[in-house]
Amino acid sequence: QVQLVESGGGLVQPGGSLRLSCTASEILLSFYDITWYNQAPGKQRELVATITRGGSTNYADSVKGRFTISRDSAKNTVYLQMNSLKPEDTAVYVCKANLNLLYYWGLGTQVTVAS
Repeated sequence: QVQLVESGGGLVQPGGSLRLSCTASEILLSFYDITWYNQAPGKQRELVATITRGGSTNYADSVKGRFTISRDSAKNTVYLQMNSLKPEDTAVYVCKANLNLLYYWGLGTQVTVAS
């Protein structure tokens, strides 16, 4: 199967920053729309940020101004820069690659924001 791999999660204090990475060995992410989701305990999966094949971006209202999604095509990597982190950002962050009806998922990386 095609599987995305996330990294960069960890424990950070409120107001801190993390940079998550999403990559794949089997596909070129530049051909795909990439979306980051979070999955918090007791809540449904929520869209965090998307970057399209053409480079357009959109964000959940809750992260606008704090998170930035970007690509480094030479490294076949998509990043989620997370600044000004809040406890409510605590979740497993999962990336998804989408091209038409094709969907590929990662297993997620844990982000914990706590004092």
